[in-house]
Amino acid sequence: MIVLVVSRVTPSLRGMLTRWLIEVHAGVFVGKVSKHVRDRLWAMVQGRKRLGACTLIVRAPNEQGFSIASTGETRHVTVDFDGLTLIRVTPKLSGRASARSVAPENPSGDVCGGDPPVRGPVEAEK
Repeated sequence: MIVLVVSRVTPSLRGMLTRWLIEVHAGVFVGKVSKHVRDRLWAMVQGRKRLGACTLIVRAPNEQGFSIASTGETRHVTVDFDGLTLIRVTPKLSGRASARSVAPENPSGDVCGGDPPVRGPVEAEK
């Protein structure tokens, strides 16, 4: 059984995937296909994704019972941590989150509610 998640892809690619898989939710395809068909589908998705992102989840003989492959521009990155596959979500850069005001009452530019700034060894001795 495979799960294929696509986002920001063309409607024609989604239509082609419905020939072999069932779209259970928008962009989420599920099905049971042979390894050969799975590999052909994944190659087709990689070649036609354009600016989108695609994630393939398949059964695997490991501790978790599945493996993850992804392609395209996605904030979710798979990381191997001592044999376990974990997901690291990279922060989304926006104008509001990256802009910090440096005013006399906020000399270090801290965002409200954040941790206090870490001081280096030279500043700690003062």
